[in-house]
This record gives sequence, structure tokens and C-alpha cells, in this order.
Amino acid sequence: MDIYERLIKDHEKQKELAKQLMETSGDSDERRHLFEQFKAEAVSHANAEEQTLYAVLIEDPKSQEQARHSVSEHQGADELINELSDMDMSSAGWIQKFEKLKDELEHHIVEEERDVFKLAKNQVSDADATEMSRMFDKRKQQEEEHV
Repeated sequence: MDIYERLIKDHEKQKELAKQLMETSGDSDERRHLFEQFKAEAVSHANAEEQTLYAVLIEDPKSQEQARHSVSEHQGADELINELSDMDMSSAGWIQKFEKLKDELEHHIVEEERDVFKLAKNQVSDADATEMSRMFDKRKQQEEEHV
């Protein structure tokens, strides 16, 4: 499996968790559990992705601007996750803010899979893309231990 397939697998998981979260209500055990899963998944994914794929792309002038844009989107998502963590889950504002995060996540995924992957495939060999997938898994596991 190469890095692109690996990231798409995570993207599908994140979208599914977000969809399930949108179907919850109030300060329920289900909402708390799903949000903790979503948070751990999103944060560990973004950090591992930055340390593998984006670390390579940011070094090349041809992909640097797009890579920086994607990393800034990660930072925006991280800020929303932190705000959600501090909010009362039973408030109407919580689900509205989560919906904003979900929309931004979906935008980021489309942009990444369409634009970033295209750039990366022009710069990263197939062998390196496969190795990057292994590095991503290792980094993500390390990140999950700290989330």
C-alpha cells in the first residue's frame, strides 16, 4: 500500500466518524465516545501526515505553497477540535461548530486527494510512496499514544 491509499483509508474513517457524530444528540455517552475517537484519529493522522508526506512536499518549491496551505488547514481543524473539547456537548453551538469542522475536513480531503496527491505523485517515486506509508503508520501509532 502506498501513502496515497493509506491516507484515503484514514480519510474514509474520519468521514464516517464525523457522519456518526452528526447523528448524535446532547451530552450522551455515544457523542463523547465518538468525539474522542474522532479527535484521536484526526490529530494523529494530521501530525503523522505532516511528518511524512508534507515534510517532503514543503522542501520542493513546486509543492511548497500547497503543502503550507494544507498544514494551515490542519492547524485550523486542530483549533476547532480544541474549542469543541472545551464546549458543553449538549449546547446547540457544539453541533454547529462540529458541522463547521466536518465541512472543513471534507473540503481538505477533496483538495488533498485531488491536488496534493497529484503534486506528490510527480515528486515521489512509487518505492518512496510505499516506504512513506510504513513511516506514516509508525508515526501515527506514536502520535496516538500522546493524544
